[in-house]
Amino acid sequence: MPVTPIYSNCDGPVVASEPPVESKHYSAEAVANSFRPTNLLGEAYRNYENSSRQSIVESNYRKQHENMTVEKVRSLHKKWLGFTHGEHTVMEVLHKLDNFVDESDPDVSIPNSLHAFMTAEAIRKLHPDKDWLWLTGFVHDLGKVMSCWGEEQWCVVGDTFPVGCEFSKDIVLSHQFEGNPDTKHAVYGTKYGMYEPHCGLDNLLMGFGHDEYLYQVLSNHPTCTLPIEGLWCIRYHSFYPWHDKGAYKHLMAPEDAAKLETVKEFNKFDLYSKGDDLPDVSKLEPLYQTLLEKYGLGGKIRW
Repeated sequence: MPVTPIYSNCDGPVVASEPPVESKHYSAEAVANSFRPTNLLGEAYRNYENSSRQSIVESNYRKQHENMTVEKVRSLHKKWLGFTHGEHTVMEVLHKLDNFVDESDPDVSIPNSLHAFMTAEAIRKLHPDKDWLWLTGFVHDLGKVMSCWGEEQWCVVGDTFPVGCEFSKDIVLSHQFEGNPDTKHAVYGTKYGMYEPHCGLDNLLMGFGHDEYLYQVLSNHPTCTLPIEGLWCIRYHSFYPWHDKGAYKHLMAPEDAAKLETVKEFNKFDLYSKGDDLPDVSKLEPLYQTLLEKYGLGGKIRW
């Protein structure tokens, strides 16, 4: 059975901040009707216009957008979903990310291992009765360990989207898809592509990355008992054009409405807060190890 993720801070209303009036990166509808995402402190994030990390971020996304094709995704499935990269505990994998910095993140450059604790603690503060959700926040980005095992970051990090159909203009930096060969494919370049209308998210072939990898790792771990809601968060937390911009509704099935509500709530925590104090990892590890054991993830897992 599969598992899920989380991240951020609390104690404050969710306040939207206005985006630039014009943007080449989003559709006119998205710019007119939505705001730059904020965390629970009301701080705006996901600045893809002029952040201090702009060149790094744009370069990583260009590689992803030009090369993430149906063929590439299927090859990455063969490479990673045989779970032949060793058996490791969650804590062992977490600490492999002590020096990993996400090249798709325009806002901050803290190691992902700290992001895990910060997200989980933010959730624990706001949802003290949902320990499965704390744990989801704690593990949600562990799939990024693929980069520690040699995978290029454009195959690991960044916003996700379906392949095999038209790329939405609501994908960040969507102009970069001009170089993707699937845009010229007779089927993959059309609105529905290789899918049926309202086929459901679970039937989409998503661009490969850390979300899908961890979802599959946990789904194939026989003792995992993380609730299905957690698994939704893991699998779709990076699917920003869907949960943040409202794209791909034509592919949603009725049952996907519950996924959308759950993932939108989760992502309030998955955005960084620059006001967060860094957590005392040594004091928190025993708590999260106990939760890992409670939900069947305390031992070795095949990666």
